[in-house]
Amino acid sequence: MTDTTAASPNPRPPRRGRVGRTRTGDPDVDAAITALLDTLDVERDRELIVELLTSVARLARDRPDRGDLKIVSGALREMRNSFATFAPFRQDRKASVFGSARILPDQPSYHLAVDLGRALAAAGWMVITGGGPGIMHAAVSGAGRENSFAVTIRLPFEPTAASTLVEDDHLVRFRYFFTRKLTFMKESSAYVVFPGGFGTLDETFELLTLVQTGKEPPAPIVLIDPPGDRYWETVIDFIRDQLVDDRLVAPHDLDLVHLTSSVEDAVEYIDGFYRTYHSMRTVDGRLCIRLTHSIDDNALATINAEFADLLAGGTIDRCAPFPAEVEDRDELDRPRLVLTFDQRHFSRLHQLCRRLADF
Repeated sequence: MTDTTAASPNPRPPRRGRVGRTRTGDPDVDAAITALLDTLDVERDRELIVELLTSVARLARDRPDRGDLKIVSGALREMRNSFATFAPFRQDRKASVFGSARILPDQPSYHLAVDLGRALAAAGWMVITGGGPGIMHAAVSGAGRENSFAVTIRLPFEPTAASTLVEDDHLVRFRYFFTRKLTFMKESSAYVVFPGGFGTLDETFELLTLVQTGKEPPAPIVLIDPPGDRYWETVIDFIRDQLVDDRLVAPHDLDLVHLTSSVEDAVEYIDGFYRTYHSMRTVDGRLCIRLTHSIDDNALATINAEFADLLAGGTIDRCAPFPAEVEDRDELDRPRLVLTFDQRHFSRLHQLCRRLADF
């Protein structure tokens, strides 16, 4: 089972799972892992904890060098801290805001980022930034401390004031870029990107890669150019002229982003994305799309006619919650659509989620 669902506020019931088979190849080690979990009184998702401890045991047996161990230990510690920080806010939609740390308060991008943070907060969204100066500071200033998170990275040339920018329980510090990026993607339901340098471009193209390849679920991605600025317009021209024309990406991959100079338009696009679409989950090879409200037969027929190309077979139909969703108490009250997705046309799947907003 592959789970690509948005976070659900419904707690999962305790599950012991499959824990009887040998995992490390050493019965004494396996018994020690089982005893440890019994001591810790671990019941929920026990099989996953067994897998985690098994990997640690195997890693210890491999005798890696100290540098490798420090990477694994540090990454695990950072992810644990991140999970704990965001856990109380799982049911709240959050938007990550990217952009240059070098933007000054007197520049148009800064003012737009303040307005964006304020507009997102007013629409019920929380904001995640990198906790630095520039665009990050501006977005938090607009959204407010109580509506913002800072996921900072230690850079010797770029001091942060994250500890004064957000509440202590909304702050996560990172050493590694990859764990920080994981947090941005895992916790966000929308992304807004202002002009920036290598870091901003890196975050943007990695995000596009993850959505284009299905490693991240569909989500609204907004690129903001200040009025009169052609930063993102130039980037899109490059993608169209060099990548699309040379068939390095598909034409509909450009549809993953929404370019605007308007804060109002950006927030309307983000809210509109979730007007009908809520979240999705793949179970046993079938993609289940959860909706905020049901759609009628005419709408379902229209969706089938327009998006038949992303099906591996059959049609898009209504369905009840899958047994795995019932077991997890996962958004059970929401209407659902089910399809056999071809696992290729992820940009078209993004379009389908947006198209649902019309019904």
